Amino acid sequence: MHSDGQLKSTVPVPDDLESPRAKLVYLYVAATDGATTERLCDDLDVKKGTVLSITGTLRERGYLERTDSGFELV
Repeated sequence: MHSDGQLKSTVPVPDDLESPRAKLVYLYVAATDGATTERLCDDLDVKKGTVLSITGTLRERGYLERTDSGFELV
């Protein structure tokens, strides 16, 4: 943590992610070492269709992979 109280990010967000929700999902998966669709929906208060769309895009771009336990960063 910085002296100004801000957390220092250790996970760089890919430059081509423009959507705030895509960035949020990416960082959440990174911070939790993986997440299920249900956990993303509940913890981020995002509808399932939105989560599936975002994770689909992140998978297409090579940032996430689907595993037996949910989604993980590649």
